[in-house]
Amino acid sequence: MLNIIWLVFGGLFMALGYAVAGVVLAITIVGIPFAIASFRMANFALWPFGRRLVDEPRAGAFSTLGNVLWLLLAGWWLALGHVLTGIAQCVTIIGIPLGIANFKLIPVSLFPLGKRVVDADSPYAFIGR
Repeated sequence: MLNIIWLVFGGLFMALGYAVAGVVLAITIVGIPFAIASFRMANFALWPFGRRLVDEPRAGAFSTLGNVLWLLLAGWWLALGHVLTGIAQCVTIIGIPLGIANFKLIPVSLFPLGKRVVDADSPYAFIGR
């Protein structure tokens, strides 16, 4: 039920924004890893309840380097947008779960490479913790 409310009150637009950014990033060869991460974020932003983000155990130095580049170029303003939207949604009682979902998207908006989205009840949900 929360996923449907989330979808109506901003989740669809957020997922579309991440997907469009992924298409733009996929135009260049250098941007393909960032495009894949953007599509992953779009998937997570579309349906965040019942899923969680875990570290990919095989991620290496290139994902760390890419995360630093992402943080400097895009991650900080995406995280700021999630913080501001989450605060605005937490003003109402009904919006508190939606605000918390926005706060849950902050880590993946800051450092998207080397992450994986899994079901919350999956045995892989606790890998990387």
